[in-house]
Amino acid sequence: METHGVRVRLGGRTPLTGLDLAVPAGAAYALVGAEGAGKTTALRTVLGLVRPDAGTVQVLGEPLPQGGPAVRAQAGYVADRTPAGLLALRVGELLRHHAAYFPTWDGAYAERCLHRLGLSAGVRLRDLSAGRRTLAHLAAALAHRPALLVWDEPAAALDPVARAQAFDLLVEHVSETNVTLLLATDAVYEAGRLVDHVGVLHGGRLRAQLPVDDLRERLRVYRFEAPEPWPGAALPAGAVVARRAAGRERRWTIWGDEPAVRQGLERAGAVVRDVGTLGLDEAALALLAGAEER
Repeated sequence: METHGVRVRLGGRTPLTGLDLAVPAGAAYALVGAEGAGKTTALRTVLGLVRPDAGTVQVLGEPLPQGGPAVRAQAGYVADRTPAGLLALRVGELLRHHAAYFPTWDGAYAERCLHRLGLSAGVRLRDLSAGRRTLAHLAAALAHRPALLVWDEPAAALDPVARAQAFDLLVEHVSETNVTLLLATDAVYEAGRLVDHVGVLHGGRLRAQLPVDDLRERLRVYRFEAPEPWPGAALPAGAVVARRAAGRERRWTIWGDEPAVRQGLERAGAVVRDVGTLGLDEAALALLAGAEER
């Protein structure tokens, strides 16, 4: 999917101010942002459920909004909450409700998903915890084997057991299909073993978007000592994502090629003591924090 310059205004808010999203086919993409960053609006926009005020959207080869029905026929969507009108349904009825809309529905696979997730078809959604209801919606979203799976806030309602069940099933599903995943979250840690691309959303725009391997390779934490006073190092604009200082010791999170960054610091008189890597969740949080500071 690709969006260019997407702007969305809802009432008195503008949750998307110029979204340029690029999700490669077959990718597992985590859209990371704090609450209110515009993540849910972004998901609903790429599904054709929200019409942008400006910009272009193309998903699965279809331009939106014209191709909205074709996109939704190939998409599974797990929202961050259950609509009140569905709470009276039993889990099996929820699945039959979904099946009516998807010609590729696989009833046997739907039952397999319920079994993997420890759900009974006879229980009503209103009698389940919020997390168990989310699992029921995940089963419904997967059972027609969609080309695109969109999940809003995967960890929001799931307890540790339910989270493990959900992501075990997703890992298996991804290994068996060519599905493209788009996950919107404020905590990327739970999807770390799935995600291969990440986008950092802040203020309705992407502040960073790149493959996870590039993120892990090029974002480093440098611990160094610098003389006082210290004018700083000649680093590219925007390379320093975060700064921490305690006396002469500094701890900077810097984006760039490690030898070049080290050389830039040392030429400015700094003594580099240590260079550390970041986990995916730490790196995404650092980029998000840096966007908020700027």
